[in-house]
Parts: sequence; C-alpha cells; structure tokens
Amino acid sequence: MQVSCNTSFAWLAGELGADSVREQAEAFGFGQPLEVPMSVTPSIYPDEMDDAQLALTGIGQFEVRETPLQVAMISAAIANGGVTMTPYLVEEVRGSDLEVIERNEPRTRSRAVSQESAEQLTEMMTQVVERGSGQSAALPDIEVAGKTGTAEFGESGAAHAWFTGFAPADDPQIAVAVVVESATDNWVGETGGLVAAPVARAMLEAGVQR
Repeated sequence: MQVSCNTSFAWLAGELGADSVREQAEAFGFGQPLEVPMSVTPSIYPDEMDDAQLALTGIGQFEVRETPLQVAMISAAIANGGVTMTPYLVEEVRGSDLEVIERNEPRTRSRAVSQESAEQLTEMMTQVVERGSGQSAALPDIEVAGKTGTAEFGESGAAHAWFTGFAPADDPQIAVAVVVESATDNWVGETGGLVAAPVARAMLEAGVQR
C-alpha cells in the first residue's frame, strides 16, 4: 500500500473473491442511494466477472465506478474508527434574524470495518504519505493519512489522478477526496501522487485547526 503496488491488490482481490470484495464495498456504501439533500449517483462494484476482471477491480479498474463523495466517505469512515456517517451539504440554515431554522446533526450510517481494521488502515495510510506514493500530501508537524490512485480509462493510457485521506491521522478533523480528471492522456507519469496529492494537501492544511 505504501508504494501503491497494483499487483498486490489485484492478487488480493482474486484471493478474496468477488462476493467478499463486493460485500466490503457495499459496507462502505457502494450501490446505496445517497442524498445530501440532492441525489448522488450510487457507486458501483460490477457483477459477472472473469478472474482477470476481478483482479482489475482490486485496483479500481474494469467496471468499478465511484464518486468523489463515496471515496471521501471511505476515508472518513477509516478516520472514524470504521464507522460511516451520513453526508450532508449544508450544516445549518439561518433566517434573516440569524436564528437557526434548520440544522443537520452528525448521523451514523453503518459500520464498514472494525476498529482494529481502521487502525491498521490508518497506519498503512500514514506510511503512504510519510515515505510512499503520497508524499506530496505531507504537512509539516501534522501527520496525514492518505492513498493515491491513478485510474486508467479508454485504450490510449489516459488516466484520472486521485488522492484521498484525512488529517491529523491521530485525531482526525477533515477527510478529503480529490480527482483530477484526464490528468494524463498517454500515461507519462501524471499520477495521483503527483497531481492530486498537492491539491489534497492544500485542502487539508486549510481545514485542520491548529
């Protein structure tokens, strides 16, 4: 995970099998409708795959479809000890007299992974930023947990650059997901770690209360 090694995750998807991977994806919210309150297109984990296609889903390829909101929710769940939360766009609405008309409160959605698994993932994600593929997201004096991604599409080597993570890793305040669409059109190195991670770094730096 530290160096974003595709073959490791492709192999692992094959070892786990499609049903197990799909079950975990659904635990994080794949296939489920969302409203914030506008409707959000559900993320998708595919059906009816051969072994090669299953391996590709392990690195987010083949017919895997996920929204930036879904990716941010996954990072937030890991930051939250494995518990997913219901997202909302507006925290509160106030009238002309500044009195609160409506307020959204944090609401638990589901448990995606155990507390132990969330802690292990957090440790792995901090290694990604400290000495792996996500070093461009590092902040001085603040431990950042993150994961890079570079999602190819089409047949020419075109790819979207991704980064997701949260900070501070030991006391999370903010989780983000960044996708830079069509970051490269010929696979010449514009990866998530180089293109999306610096954007996430700026967002995390602005969002952390020091």
